[in-house]
Amino acid sequence: MEQKRLQDSLERKADWKYWGTYVSDRQWATVREDYSSDNQTWSYFPHDHARSRAYRWSEDALGGFCNRFQNVCLGLAFWNENDPIIKERLFGLGGNEGNHGEDCKEHYFYVDNTPTHSYSKMLYKYPMNEYPYSKLVSVNGQRSKQESEYELEDTGIFDNNEYFDCFIEYAKADQEDILCRVTVHNRSTDKEAPIHVLPHLWFRNTWSWGYTDRRPYIHKHTHNQLVSEEVHIGKRYYIVQTDESEQHADTNSKEINYLFTENDTNTQKLFNWPNASPYVKDGINNAVVNKWMDCVNHSSGTKVAAHCKKTLKPGESFTVKIRFANYEFDENEAFADFDQVFKDRIREADEFYENIVYKNNDCGIDFMDKDLKLIQRQSLAGLLWTKQYYHFGVNMWKNGDPAHPRAHPVHRNNHWDHFYANDVISMPDKWEFPFLASWDLAFQMIPMMLVDIEWTKRQLILVTREWYTHSSGQFPAYEFDFGDVNPPVHAWATLEVYNHILKTTGVKDLEFLEQIFHKCLLNFTWWVNKKDIKGNNIFEGGFLGLDNIGVFDRSSSLPNGAKLQQADGTSWMAFYSANMLKIALILAKERRAYESIATKFLEHFINIAKSINSRNGLWNNDDGFYFDSIVSPGQTESHQIKVYSFVGLIPLFAAEILDYETLQALPKFKERLDWFVRYRPNLVKNIAPFTSPGQNKSRLLSIVNREKLEMILKKMLDENWFLSENGIRSLSKHHLHEPYRMEGTDACVTYLPAESDSGMFGGNSNWRGTIWLAVNYLMIQSLRTYYQYYGDELQIEYPTGSENFVNLEFIADDISKRLIGIFRENKETGSRKFSQVKPIFKNEHWKDYLLFNEYFHGDTAQGLGASHQTGWTALVGKLISEIKFNKSN
Repeated sequence: MEQKRLQDSLERKADWKYWGTYVSDRQWATVREDYSSDNQTWSYFPHDHARSRAYRWSEDALGGFCNRFQNVCLGLAFWNENDPIIKERLFGLGGNEGNHGEDCKEHYFYVDNTPTHSYSKMLYKYPMNEYPYSKLVSVNGQRSKQESEYELEDTGIFDNNEYFDCFIEYAKADQEDILCRVTVHNRSTDKEAPIHVLPHLWFRNTWSWGYTDRRPYIHKHTHNQLVSEEVHIGKRYYIVQTDESEQHADTNSKEINYLFTENDTNTQKLFNWPNASPYVKDGINNAVVNKWMDCVNHSSGTKVAAHCKKTLKPGESFTVKIRFANYEFDENEAFADFDQVFKDRIREADEFYENIVYKNNDCGIDFMDKDLKLIQRQSLAGLLWTKQYYHFGVNMWKNGDPAHPRAHPVHRNNHWDHFYANDVISMPDKWEFPFLASWDLAFQMIPMMLVDIEWTKRQLILVTREWYTHSSGQFPAYEFDFGDVNPPVHAWATLEVYNHILKTTGVKDLEFLEQIFHKCLLNFTWWVNKKDIKGNNIFEGGFLGLDNIGVFDRSSSLPNGAKLQQADGTSWMAFYSANMLKIALILAKERRAYESIATKFLEHFINIAKSINSRNGLWNNDDGFYFDSIVSPGQTESHQIKVYSFVGLIPLFAAEILDYETLQALPKFKERLDWFVRYRPNLVKNIAPFTSPGQNKSRLLSIVNREKLEMILKKMLDENWFLSENGIRSLSKHHLHEPYRMEGTDACVTYLPAESDSGMFGGNSNWRGTIWLAVNYLMIQSLRTYYQYYGDELQIEYPTGSENFVNLEFIADDISKRLIGIFRENKETGSRKFSQVKPIFKNEHWKDYLLFNEYFHGDTAQGLGASHQTGWTALVGKLISEIKFNKSN
């Protein structure tokens, strides 16, 4: 049934994706909500303002659900009678509070989701005792960057299992009929505790900014039924039921206690300015916690919560049911089919994911145990939960609104006034990175294509549209600076999706390929014009997503006019050229006009390969590695920065197979290929011999020839250098004992397998020894590409020094298994590597709930950074589909 819903959506027979889990986990302290004069995003709109201050652009919630344009939202709040505020959104430290930047200090898990959001489930773990807000801020604020972070479980709040498991589930009876089930479990074995469950319904504030004063409304309609109306979505009805007779907070009446207020800023509290009405955004919080009942009413508003309460005995549970639809309910029948709908949707979700396991497995499955299925399913569920309504217009934001014009000029995102987003977008992490990040999105679409091809294609196309992309051809980077530069991976992701469609359906989706190819042509030209200013095919680029990997901030200008020549920037452009060449060749088979464009990208690739390998290039034959280099004004010789990092491994990504059938089908292109070898031998002498046929008469287009490949792999596959038990490190471990120090400065790079020890790029990520899924995934792909060409004829010692020689496919599979092993359960210890330093994850009600962290400890695989970065860590789900498991592994 889920597959049919996807097909109906594709054919526009139905709109099953109109409603979904599209509400952000954090809207406060985002750039789009920052109207300060000094760009102090974290202090201008802190967490403490969020419950009282209306958002300008979009909403956040705990377990939120909304329509595509977020006219109206559903969400949950809880209260344990000990906290100073109700729990209606996730808490975390701001970028100026944590010893490693911003960090969410909650435990929540995205357990399940389907691509149409016909069924979704998450878990929030809510302490019974007072949540330690101030302690988390103060202790982390006292810790240095060399110390670990102080986490919620370190406070002892979960000791003796004194917490509630709050499961939030959604199911769709049909496209417009939304069911929500909230089940709270008391996990204590000896403590009775009260729990307040507050299902919320509210409208996004569109009336306070001076464009319209038209308010939507929510009214009491019948005994327990509410009616709401908004100009875009019309009338909808809302009803709540509990599983107990104790449905009212104060009496045993069966009537639900609805608390109404307005989604308006409490100006009196925040700015000492009288409120226009006693009913403001934090009214429900104040009524429940402080018993200020004059802050709410019982008849109408733009925000409402049902106040449901029960005292739970140890092991007892409490269920609250919500229904929200576009038709009026018969109150006696509103929940008659409720449980059956959930049973049906859960069964359909199980069937869908079982089909995913077998449909998308690339190698055939001998055996996939329950644990592997759990890892893959939760990784994909997290990916689907992190779809978010993203609303941001740069020009409107920079000028302010009619009711709130800007008092000071804004310089952030200069030259991006055209940018306007009003879309549901896949986010890297809906709490830590709740904004568009284009290179993250490209990686997200690789596992996303396993479950929803239509969504995948639309997301990749969206980033290239004219209201996103700059007129110069530059793709937007991320909200803090759309004009920054990320690695050019969009063409690669597009090619991956095209090949997946071809493999799984037999369809050549040339329209999709061609549409993005044309936009990438503009983007490629922007790269050539802006990042190769000297025209010598050696590229700059800045930090290129690798934050602190360099000895200094690579996005900053160097003193005295010196220029940084980047091994990764140059290699990414070779990679880009190879991907564009491959796309052009696919299109040329159907439309011959593309054959000459393919030749153009061949020339780009060859020229870049020549430059990076030239005497003044970035290759060092003595060290067998690629390095960034600095060129000072007036000098021809460059100074190499000998840091052994992933920067020097990225050249391996620039590898593409030219298959025999394609070359035979395109004789003009083959003729040009042969011409280069015959008449420009100086251009091709240092790169892979692409005229020599490999396996199946294929040709290899690669920056590195066999000699360089073997030299680089010797270091990469050395366990004392890059190879970890859990994947490839971002920085060689040998820098632990041999740190790189830049002559004449205090700058130093040493091996840091955990968190960053500097404030570079906010200090909240680390590329100096940690393991990142995205670049590991590309490396695995590259090894498979080289295997396609060399086959079993090329045997590599693995690991280095082991005297064990294997082919490159074996190495690719083994690195994949090492990465998957980060999430695997150890049957003997009961723990998983990513959480093994946290004993709480061994407990019965924790061990099967996974976190997909941003990156992982280079030695232990402990999860680090953002805790729900399925933005690219969901790639583990794709890795599971790519290798063959049996009972022995």
